[in-house]
Amino acid sequence: MQARIKARYQARAKVMKAMSHPTRLFIVDEIANGERCVSELTEMVGDDISTVSKHLSVLENAGIVFGDKRGAQVWYRLRVPCALDFLDCVERVLKIVARQRTELIERR
Repeated sequence: MQARIKARYQARAKVMKAMSHPTRLFIVDEIANGERCVSELTEMVGDDISTVSKHLSVLENAGIVFGDKRGAQVWYRLRVPCALDFLDCVERVLKIVARQRTELIERR
């Protein structure tokens, strides 16, 4: 594989890895509904602020969210709303897999 092509796949994997944690998926869903500050997300997630900040940092470094510091708070919003398209695709995959499993059980 050429270096340029490999780098492209590595960049894609970085974005997918950022989305591969349940808490980060929850954060993306919440931010999709409107801007959220770190303290709001911390309360919603139920973890400590440093853990939530780390999740936000991973999402921001991958280019999925954008943080805007206002006073003492940082407010986050989606940088690329098309990230939600990826989540919709994941939901479609889950439905297909569930349907296939149901069909296999019904055949028995």
